[in-house]
Amino acid sequence: MRRSTFLILSIVGVYSTILHAAAWSVNNFLMTGPKAYLTYSSSVAAGAHSGMEECKFQFGWERWNCPESALQLSTHNRLRSATRETSFVHAISSAGVMYTLTRNCSMGDFESCGCDDSRNGRVGGRGWVWGGCSDNVEFGERISKLFVDALETGHDTRALINLHNNEVGRLAVKATMKRACKCHGVSGSCSIQTCWLQLAEFREIGNYLKIKYDQAHKLEMDKRRMRAGNSADSRGATAETFHHIHATELVFLEDSPDYCTRNASLGHHGTEGRECLQTGKNLSQWEKRSCRRLCTECGLRVEERRTEVVASCNCKFHWCCTVRCEQCRQLVAKHFCARRDSATAPNNIRRRNRGHKR
Repeated sequence: MRRSTFLILSIVGVYSTILHAAAWSVNNFLMTGPKAYLTYSSSVAAGAHSGMEECKFQFGWERWNCPESALQLSTHNRLRSATRETSFVHAISSAGVMYTLTRNCSMGDFESCGCDDSRNGRVGGRGWVWGGCSDNVEFGERISKLFVDALETGHDTRALINLHNNEVGRLAVKATMKRACKCHGVSGSCSIQTCWLQLAEFREIGNYLKIKYDQAHKLEMDKRRMRAGNSADSRGATAETFHHIHATELVFLEDSPDYCTRNASLGHHGTEGRECLQTGKNLSQWEKRSCRRLCTECGLRVEERRTEVVASCNCKFHWCCTVRCEQCRQLVAKHFCARRDSATAPNNIRRRNRGHKR
């Protein structure tokens, strides 16, 4: 069979242009190849979108907050950055695609796929055996590779880094799977259990990859050998570097830029105008420090604004079976980063950037 028949799909584009500043959209994947793979395209697009939504959640109160420019994933694009943040985007997007494909497969949404029962009947441990309907992560992994990794057509260092981080995302889905069990026995004695593996909540995968982001490794490459492009010398330098990197660790090549300031060419909006948190219930220490991190340390001041919020209140249950609420309006204080007045701004503003910049 000729090589062309093995090229299952060729992805022309993944993500659409942002419709407006507050709304992100993920375009349908465009591909050529066997018609059977068209049935997965909506799941792939939904998975990529869920990955980016999780990215926005994880970085909601940091200087880099997963802006629309983060959608520029593949090395086809003009933006070929290989920063710590880019590594997370690749991992969480890849994880999102694999997660959605796996979940839809196990739910019976695809005719050619179902639960993973390959281990059913085997003894898994003391008092339990494999059984039930395990989520088919092998299917999700295989199909997601075909879609996501196909974006990387180059063989240079940046493309290899992207492929590595894609794999980190897929491994995260596997690493966070949970064992669920059902008891069997006389009168509920639970003398034996039937167990299966199921996907964790996607938020748990996001938390897992955020830790990997904090622990990401910067690759120190031989610049002279890298300039050789796609030569054997360049590929050798890359192979030597990756030999010491664990498969589950995120890697990056370049230091992050200054996310405090706006950089239109790189798609960074800066922190001016960003909301931050000062008070509120159940805030983490990281959230409580967001005003200092986003505003003060970026040379901006914290501005309090009173905002009218409409919310449901005085809800009552009516027999049977509805809940009716009133719409209450209240003024709440929100805080934003604003430019300092020139008269009061200090002559020299030192930005404190402990560790990597966010």
